[in-house]
Amino acid sequence: MKHGGRAAAALTALAAVAVLPGAVGVASAATVPGYRTADDATAVKGSPSRADAPELKPGLHTDTLRRGQQKYYAVTLDATTNAYFSVVAAPRPGTKVEDYKDQFTVSVQDSSGQPCGTDATPSFHGGGMAYPIADYATRRIGSDRTQCQKAGPYFVVLTREGSVTSGPDAWPVELDYLEEPPIKGSTPPRPQPGTWSTATPPARTAPTKRRAKGGTGFNDAGPVATGVWKDHIEPGETRFYRVPVDWGQQLNLSAELPNSTTGTSRFLANALGLSVYNPARGAVGNDSFVAYDNGAAAKKFTAPVDYGNRFNPTDAVSAMRFAGWYYLEVSLNPNTAPYFAKGADLTLRVDVRQKPKPGPEYASPTQDFSVTPDDREAARNGRSAQEDSARSGTLMTVAYAGIGTGVVLLTGLGAWTLVARRSAAAGPPAQRSLEERQFGPPGGR
Repeated sequence: MKHGGRAAAALTALAAVAVLPGAVGVASAATVPGYRTADDATAVKGSPSRADAPELKPGLHTDTLRRGQQKYYAVTLDATTNAYFSVVAAPRPGTKVEDYKDQFTVSVQDSSGQPCGTDATPSFHGGGMAYPIADYATRRIGSDRTQCQKAGPYFVVLTREGSVTSGPDAWPVELDYLEEPPIKGSTPPRPQPGTWSTATPPARTAPTKRRAKGGTGFNDAGPVATGVWKDHIEPGETRFYRVPVDWGQQLNLSAELPNSTTGTSRFLANALGLSVYNPARGAVGNDSFVAYDNGAAAKKFTAPVDYGNRFNPTDAVSAMRFAGWYYLEVSLNPNTAPYFAKGADLTLRVDVRQKPKPGPEYASPTQDFSVTPDDREAARNGRSAQEDSARSGTLMTVAYAGIGTGVVLLTGLGAWTLVARRSAAAGPPAQRSLEERQFGPPGGR
């Protein structure tokens, strides 16, 4: 089930749980779960030079990154496939970070050091809150490109910058190397301006709220679909959700906090954050943190998914370039703890707008950039990857049990037939009934 399958592979991963000291920007006397990396991720150690760079294969990898470090990873690329290299930096909850100063940069370079495209440089915007930040760099094949179009060796370069007053610990990072096959036929053009309205529509409403199960990151993100969902979030915590978005569809989202449970509140900047990521973990625009003023609502409205969006210079539109699972990241600033002593009830309004349209045909099958009926069912049911895996296991058990039962029945029928034939060969008395002559006497003899 594409990234849902990756999520299933990560279900047994250990959570990084931190006890947070009481301080400004840190949840007081609370524990919140950290980012869960995929348990099938390969541990690598990036090199400070190209010469010793470890080779990355498609899939997930883990490493760490200290302030001021630059690391190289080697990849071998062909001349037809688009390659996406995403990085998730996940400092432990409670780590001291400074907005706009603490950041990392990921880029793809050819063997001579020339960049293959625009670098990605995500940073924090949560008022000193540490939460997972992510984005990707690409090597894209296209007639509009001149650099990095040949097959051969390339390098992924990861650099961390930050303030000397920030936390000294290394950040855990998760790298994802994902390939997008070429498409058959002509390349779809960039959508013309005015093909969709940029005016944010009203938030989704529903008579009832359904229960969502947010995860700690991309690997265990809880599925949601169109509707109004409820979850619970602690100050200092970040929760992830995923929603299938097909070609031609767009997202209208709202994450909301209720009034204070303590009865008192004051204005608090950067209280609630909402971020959106595409199936390759590319950021759809910047993080959006909003203030709390006895309530808060962070909103996002995206462009419709279109292959040609990749030619748009606006990052928030360019990221809406393929169908698949999109990810929603919701973060609650630890400074909200005085208003939510027992955590906050989170309302998530999800609206997948427009009907799906036919997308381009890829030259080879790709599960990461498509939406299947199973994906839609899992999202509608709010079924986690773990539940999907258990459901599949149950169905397989039932199937095997059915096969076993059939074998037993066939074996019994065969034995019954053998007994009947032996009885017939023994020469039954003339007075035996027709039934007894055919199947033997009562009792199966």
